[in-house]
Amino acid sequence: MVSSLRFKKDIYERVRHQMVERQVVARGVKDRAVIEAMQKVPRHLFVEEALYGQAYSDYPLPIGEKQTISQPYIVGFMTEALGLNGTERVLEIGTGSGYQASVLSLCAEKVYSVERISRVADRARKILDSFYCSNVLIRVADGTLGWEDEAPFDAIIVTAGAPAVPDSLVDQLKTGGRLVIPVGDKDVQELIKITKREDRLVTERLGGCRFVRLIGKKGWEKEKGD
Repeated sequence: MVSSLRFKKDIYERVRHQMVERQVVARGVKDRAVIEAMQKVPRHLFVEEALYGQAYSDYPLPIGEKQTISQPYIVGFMTEALGLNGTERVLEIGTGSGYQASVLSLCAEKVYSVERISRVADRARKILDSFYCSNVLIRVADGTLGWEDEAPFDAIIVTAGAPAVPDSLVDQLKTGGRLVIPVGDKDVQELIKITKREDRLVTERLGGCRFVRLIGKKGWEKEKGD
């Protein structure tokens, strides 16, 4: 059953609806479940209080540990690309702020999210718990290896840029499953959607993007300061 989160009324409700209409719907996102989820989730609570006033602007924001919360449009676009109908088990690689997981929780049956930085995962868990978001599980681990114990998944979303598509994630997709992932160099990537058929992989190119690096055994090597 798709999560029914308990959100309180807040002063940002009007500006949040404007964000969705102007930044998400106006740029082509049509999936009603995605649109309604983004209208409900209080994005400002996923950033530091000093950034509340910027939370509904069309750009990413820092969340600490050299990580960011993605711009609203890319969250809507990537979620729509997964083609969810509310019954799926979804794997998210890169919990980050927890905002993407919260949106996914309203569009899927269950969300499994992997985050490599424990402090980031702990903060996201606290925020999600404040909404009684019980259908999101968070694990601290190397996201490039997926979550093998819970595989296979109907859909996988990766919120960090990889040098190549990790075979471990493809292996954890069900037949008919979709993987959406940014692939490229450390600065600029291309968003790729892979659909797993019984006998082949179908690849679609969805356009350019820019994410933090996907660090791990099947991604980029950890550098000083990561």
